[in-house]
Amino acid sequence: MSEHENLGRVLALDIGTVRTGAAISDPMRMIAQGLDVWPHSEFKKNFEACVAEYSPTLILVGMPIRTDGSAGPEAKRIEALVNDLKRDYPNLKFETWDERFTTVIAQRAMIAADVSRKKRREHVDKVAAAVILQNWLEFNRALN
Repeated sequence: MSEHENLGRVLALDIGTVRTGAAISDPMRMIAQGLDVWPHSEFKKNFEACVAEYSPTLILVGMPIRTDGSAGPEAKRIEALVNDLKRDYPNLKFETWDERFTTVIAQRAMIAADVSRKKRREHVDKVAAAVILQNWLEFNRALN
């Protein structure tokens, strides 16, 4: 991977059946920041708005792999969605990333920060997307 390919914002998505959490990196790919939680019914509108606002060079999608490493029905659903996005947005680069335990990590971080149960429910998907993205950023930094 060239130095140029390591630059530009990454938009990370934690796609659920009810909501999608979104996070964005800085252009130097150092820090992940949670953006928003989108209702499933507004995914396409919000995705397009994020792409227009942040011009990401990569879309990172959390892949729900089972704890034994296998791909279950949820992983197949996400894979199909990513394939649809690739078809609909051929100029964007997409990558998937193992999202095992990210929701648990997000929940624990919010509990440690004394976030109320109601606020945790509202924000967990956004925080999980930021955890997915930060894990990916750190992994890729270690490779270079």
